[in-house]
Amino acid sequence: MKFQVLSLIGHAPHPLTGELDPAASRLEQVLTVGEAAERLGFDAYSIGERHAGPFLSSSPSVVLGALAARTSRIRLLTGVTVVAILDPVRVAEDYATLDLLSRGRIELVVGKGAEAGHFDLFGLDEQRQWDLQREKYELLRRLWTEEGVDWEGEFRPPLKNVTTIPRPYAGAPRIWHGSATSLDSPELAAKHGDPLFTANAVQPREAYAKLIAHYRERFEAYGHDPKDARVAAGSGGLLIADSHEQAVTRYKELYEARTRQNFRPHLEGKTGYNTPFRTIEDAIAGGPQLIGSPQQIIDKVLGYHEVYRQDLQSITVDAFGQSTGEQIETLERFAEEIAPVLRKEAPSTLWEE
Repeated sequence: MKFQVLSLIGHAPHPLTGELDPAASRLEQVLTVGEAAERLGFDAYSIGERHAGPFLSSSPSVVLGALAARTSRIRLLTGVTVVAILDPVRVAEDYATLDLLSRGRIELVVGKGAEAGHFDLFGLDEQRQWDLQREKYELLRRLWTEEGVDWEGEFRPPLKNVTTIPRPYAGAPRIWHGSATSLDSPELAAKHGDPLFTANAVQPREAYAKLIAHYRERFEAYGHDPKDARVAAGSGGLLIADSHEQAVTRYKELYEARTRQNFRPHLEGKTGYNTPFRTIEDAIAGGPQLIGSPQQIIDKVLGYHEVYRQDLQSITVDAFGQSTGEQIETLERFAEEIAPVLRKEAPSTLWEE
């Protein structure tokens, strides 16, 4: 198993103190944690894309560019690139440039995004979100794999004999499909033989298992070799303690305050937005959150692996308002006490081809 650190660059007041870091300081924290992730042997670092709500991740390519300049080995991913609202030509240009700057360390995770408000912001019809996603992804794919592209579609002007510049560093970067609630993304990934990145962040395991099972079934049905089906899984945040009891004592107030803060009444009942795991005890027992002792976290990830067979496990250390030092300490414990066991128990050849 490989490991990634993901940040959506949340910028909400601390759930207990109400303090809010300056935006520039919050971005610097993300870069510092990214440097630490590389130093500690993590395989990838990912930046999300949000255009609504308390986030500073509207320009992930810019943040990843800064990370590329401050790292040399770690892979740099998006989580996700909201291709449904973007111009594929611009996406192809921006991330090919970043791929060159990083010497081939860029991979995209594309998706429609988790904030409904961004469709209105960009003047697009949310009801057409999957049509937008499909058309724009397929154009992006062609722009990175072909030259002299002729293309006509519904959502942007036609292209005639177009070759986007620059070209990627060493062929088209890998594109994953982010999947949280709908079968559309697993279907699109399977059709093109691409890997699937399941959010695994809010809902019970069974919901994500359904998406992954559909992906694997359709991957083979489209004629691809089942062994080439790659899966990654997210998590709802990482908090490590010496024991279960210490985790509950230390983090209960923090976890439950953040959960209340993140609750969105207007989206109550809409799948994939509000976590049903409102108490820390519920989150430890059945949620995708990785909270508890190192052994508890190992057992939970391996439990997911029995169902998902994920090659890549994504973790989030900045979901609860912890300081830079606390985030790096959490990464250190994961790298030293958890990752070696998971790498041994669930090996993967991802990024070793």
